[in-house]
Amino acid sequence: MKTHQKKTYKNIDFTGKTLRNTEFYQCIFDGCNFTDSDLTGNSFEDCNFENCNFSMSKIRNTGFRNAIFRECKLIGLDFSACNPFLFSFTFYSCNLEFCTFFGGKLQKTNFDKCSLRDTDFSEANLSSAVFSECDLSGVIFYNTILEKADFRTAKNYAIDPEVNKIKNARFSGFNLEGLLNKYQLKIEYEH
Repeated sequence: MKTHQKKTYKNIDFTGKTLRNTEFYQCIFDGCNFTDSDLTGNSFEDCNFENCNFSMSKIRNTGFRNAIFRECKLIGLDFSACNPFLFSFTFYSCNLEFCTFFGGKLQKTNFDKCSLRDTDFSEANLSSAVFSECDLSGVIFYNTILEKADFRTAKNYAIDPEVNKIKNARFSGFNLEGLLNKYQLKIEYEH
């Protein structure tokens, strides 16, 4: 396995390419395009990704440990196929639409100003995760652990308290209808 440490990759186009069995440690990827690339078996530890496009990349057995993504496009990724032992992220202003985190261990993960439309968090552990100013339209929460998660500034979520664990999760009083969607209530706010 090849190892790359403390390297910076800027504006490199990996579109459709295969990049396998390589370890990246404390590397920076800036403006790189990984669209439809095969990243199977790679390990990214303490790496920063800025303005990168990972749309439809294959990340089977790929490890992301302490990975930070800023303003990245990660559309349609199957994070449930990643290496579960190297699995910790922070996302800032990212597009994570149509992704799956099925069964993922995402405790304390920070999603800041992200679009997570139509993403699947079924069976995932999101305890103490933070969804700051995130769009959660169409997100699937089913048998998901959301204890102590912070949804106070999130919008467009629909969480069924009967099929998810939400003890001590934090919600804004203005967005409580996201917990009551299945009852088809008409909630009105008087001025």
